Amino acid sequence: MSEGILALNAGSSTLKYSVYRFDGAAEVELTSDTLRKAGPAVGAVEEVLAAARIALGGEPSLVGHRVVHGGSSFTSPVELDEAVLGRIEQLTPLAPLHVPPALSLIRAVIERLPRARHVACFDTSFHRTLPEVARRFALPSELYEGGVRRYGFHGLSYEYVVQSLGPNLPRRLLVAHLGSGASMAAILGGRSLDTSMGLTPTGGLPMGTRSGDLDPGVLLHLLKQRGLSAEEVEELVDRESGLKGVAGSSDMSELVSRRNGGDALAFAAVELFSYAVKKQLGAYLAVLGGADCLVFTGGIGEHVPLVRELSLSGLASLGIQLDLEANRRNAPIISAPASPCQVRVVKTNEDLMIARHAFSLTRGG
Repeated sequence: MSEGILALNAGSSTLKYSVYRFDGAAEVELTSDTLRKAGPAVGAVEEVLAAARIALGGEPSLVGHRVVHGGSSFTSPVELDEAVLGRIEQLTPLAPLHVPPALSLIRAVIERLPRARHVACFDTSFHRTLPEVARRFALPSELYEGGVRRYGFHGLSYEYVVQSLGPNLPRRLLVAHLGSGASMAAILGGRSLDTSMGLTPTGGLPMGTRSGDLDPGVLLHLLKQRGLSAEEVEELVDRESGLKGVAGSSDMSELVSRRNGGDALAFAAVELFSYAVKKQLGAYLAVLGGADCLVFTGGIGEHVPLVRELSLSGLASLGIQLDLEANRRNAPIISAPASPCQVRVVKTNEDLMIARHAFSLTRGG
């Protein structure tokens, strides 16, 4: 029996959706789109549901929802009910940019599709295999026991990359998911060994509007010396920093164009971002003891050759050699033939992972 599935992926700046028909043997994508959000994602619900009904010839029987933070409570997909929604809502302080709009969207869709089964898929689940040494911060142990730890994000993207590489999955794999949100992961034997984001999706690499990792003293300085409130600091590091903070725009393609035209701030932003990626690559090469494959994915990772080139420059001694011409045309393999570490560009598909998880969880129910 086939299942009509709607996969909803509410990001910090977009609402992606895809409609599938699964029958156990085949996975057919019927339609998909990405809506740029000028306001809450819930405002696009009717448009999305209309597209799903047209594609399926009726209402979807199964809806999969991306939820950024699962905390310590959710390490695998779960069918949604009011109790689960309440537990997810408690995680809002850990992902204030993502959890509230996701919950609003979920409730709006459940209200309009009450007969469908709804499944939450968590971006943190893939990183449940992190060893304690990667999960802990150097803070008092009672905080760790209370949930202050590294969770990691973009798990659905990393999981898709792992599955897309198939039966010949490289044992030592590095993945750079670079988009408006950006993170990296060291993956050993298909399992997450370390990842750059931490307690929240604000940590790690600098991003479109997020600061990434900061000296804690910077936050104390803003609070104590500059007199900012906690809310103002949150607004600053989540929405006014990163590429936008440095150069006034969170759009990497625009910044590359401005950089090429001699804009000093755009130059600084592109260099800072690429330098952070290079440093993280070096750290994970050490953690893995080298790499068999490096994958770039996400909007920047897939479409901005300059960032890949800058990030990989000077890494030949570490086994990564770039084919500049292949890189410029966004070829599937952009490493030089003699490179010990193969470098790939993979178009991620979080929506398909959401649909697969929802189908797998419910088909026996």
